[in-house]
Amino acid sequence: MAHRLLVAATVAAVAVVTEAAAHAPPPLIPIALVEDVKSVTADVEFMDYVGNGQVIKLAPGDVLVLSYLKSCEHETITGGTVTVGAERSDVRDGQIVSAKVPCDGGKIRLSSQQASKSAATAFRLQSADIEPKLYGRTPLVQLPKGLASADRTLLIERIDRRGERHQVQIDDSVAAAGFYDLGKINLSLARGGIYDASIGNHKMTFQIDAKAASGPAPIVSRLLRFQ
Repeated sequence: MAHRLLVAATVAAVAVVTEAAAHAPPPLIPIALVEDVKSVTADVEFMDYVGNGQVIKLAPGDVLVLSYLKSCEHETITGGTVTVGAERSDVRDGQIVSAKVPCDGGKIRLSSQQASKSAATAFRLQSADIEPKLYGRTPLVQLPKGLASADRTLLIERIDRRGERHQVQIDDSVAAAGFYDLGKINLSLARGGIYDASIGNHKMTFQIDAKAASGPAPIVSRLLRFQ
């Protein structure tokens, strides 16, 4: 008798889960990157992805900076309720300042596993697949996960013209944060240059656009991610 009750309860639980899944909203596709956020109500973090239809609530005076991956819209939003759109945000009861910035315009591709996540899940930069052309001369380097202390030397070397070589030792705090901004050490790469970058057993080749910006630039324009 007890066994029958247990089986019945299990079947009922499975039915409830199946029905809930059937009525769950479709997952949001990541559309924009959070480049900065100063808010306790936004429920997003620096370097998160947000999806089409996602709603972000800002208190008066809160600031959110978004960069759209396909449309290359760069938005600074102050206060209000933000609804992420396909190409730009809709902002109610707040202010928005937007501008076009150079980026790969939709060449950031996400894995099928990432696309299946629920809307409440943050889409992290670590899961992105990004074309290796940068539109800023000071890359922000997304570091590989799980680097051993002995493997934390970042090497960037120009390969289309010899003689330019940069070596940076990544400390524990930077490795824990997961990214390193070369702008913090005033390191600018050459416009049009082709470079090899390596750290540990990770290596990639990338190019700086011939019209790449000098100085600070939106992260989406200068992000270098190791695969």
